[in-house]
Amino acid sequence: MKNLKKLLTTFLFLFFYAYIVNISNLESNIILLEGEEYKFNTCPFIEVAETTSVLSNEESNYKIELNLFGKINLKTIDVTEIKDLEVIPSGEVIGLKLYTNGVLVVGMSEIEDIDKNKVKPYENTEIKEGDTIIQIDENEIDSVKTLRDVVNESNGKNLNLTLVRDGAVLTANIAPAKVSLSEYKLGLWVRDAATGVGTLTYYNPTSNEFGALGHGISDSDTGKMIDIESGELVTSKIISITKGSAGVAGELRGTILNQPSIGNVTKNTNFGIFGKLNNLNNIKIDYSKKMKVALRDEIEEGDATILCNIDGLEVREYKIFIEKINLNNNYDNKSFMIKVKDKDLIEKTGGIVRGLSGAPIIQNNKLVGAVTNVLVANPEVGYGIFADLMIKNSN
Repeated sequence: MKNLKKLLTTFLFLFFYAYIVNISNLESNIILLEGEEYKFNTCPFIEVAETTSVLSNEESNYKIELNLFGKINLKTIDVTEIKDLEVIPSGEVIGLKLYTNGVLVVGMSEIEDIDKNKVKPYENTEIKEGDTIIQIDENEIDSVKTLRDVVNESNGKNLNLTLVRDGAVLTANIAPAKVSLSEYKLGLWVRDAATGVGTLTYYNPTSNEFGALGHGISDSDTGKMIDIESGELVTSKIISITKGSAGVAGELRGTILNQPSIGNVTKNTNFGIFGKLNNLNNIKIDYSKKMKVALRDEIEEGDATILCNIDGLEVREYKIFIEKINLNNNYDNKSFMIKVKDKDLIEKTGGIVRGLSGAPIIQNNKLVGAVTNVLVANPEVGYGIFADLMIKNSN
C-alpha cells in the first residue's frame, strides 16, 4: 500500500512538473486577429485572468495571467489583438534584392599563395559554410568589398573574425594567405546579396506594409535562411514560363534587371517576405478589392481562387480547391493543401510553378492565405499558408 501511495505521489508530481514546464514554455508575446481566440490546454488548478485592455483604433493590448491555485503566477502572456484588419490582395509578380547582415560564407577552396604553395587558411579554424561574418578585428563587415579591403590591409597578420551561426555569436582566428604583392585571401567564398522572383500577396493601405512569397529566401549554396540587413522590392518582367509536369518543377521566369523599385524589405522569414511599399506608381493596386483576412475557423474545404499574373500583362483569378486544412499549424508554411481546378492555368503552367509562391488565395471574399509549395509529383497540387500566419510574422 505504501509503495502504491509513493508511486501515485511520484506520478502526480511528475504530471504537475511536466504541466508547469509546458505552461512556462508558452510564448510570452502573441498576436491575434480580431475575433480569434487563444487556445491552450489547462487544468482545474490553473486560473486564467485577463487584465484590462489598452485600446487604439488599430489594436488592443492586454495580458493573460496563468495562476496555480489562483496564487502562484506561472506565466504572463502579452497579447496584441489586431482590429478591423483589411488588406488588398495583389497577385503581381515581383522581384527581391536582399542584402545580408554581414557576409555569408557559401564555400571554401584551396588557394595558391605567392610562392606557388597550395594552402587552406580556413583549415583548423571554427569557420563553417553558412556562417555570417559580421566583424573582423574592430572593423564592421557590411559587404564583400569591405571584407576584401580589410583582408588586403592585414599584411597577413592573424585576424579575429566575429561570426553568427544559427543565431549564436562566436569567434574564429585566421591568417590570410598572400597571393600577390598587394593581395591576401582567406580561401572563403562569400556573398552579401541574394535575389529572387515571386508573387506579392497583399498590401495594407493603412500601414503601407506588404507580405509576399509565403516563405523566405534561403541561400542557394548553404540552404540556410538569409539574415538580411536590408532589401528592396522591385517590379519583375516576365521572360518565359516552363510548364510543370509529373516529376518536373515548372518555373515562372522573370528578370529584375533595371526594374523600378516599389518598396523596402525589412524581414525575411519562414512565413514570407515583409516590408513597406513606398512607390505605388510602379505597381497596380486595386483599392476596390480591399477585404478582410479570414480567421482559420472561417476557412472551408471547398472552392476558392488564386490571383496571379503569369503573362506579365494583368492579374487574373483562377479556380482552385482547398483540402486537408491543418488548423493547428503555426510552425511552417504548409497550412492546407490546394488543388488547381482551372483548365486555363493548367494549360499555361501545368499548375503551380516556381514564381507563383505568394499568390493570394481568396475564399468567400476574404484573404485566407497564399500559395507556397508544389508537389513535384503532381504540379496541380500544392500547399498554402494561412494569411494570419503571414500577418502575425510581419510584426
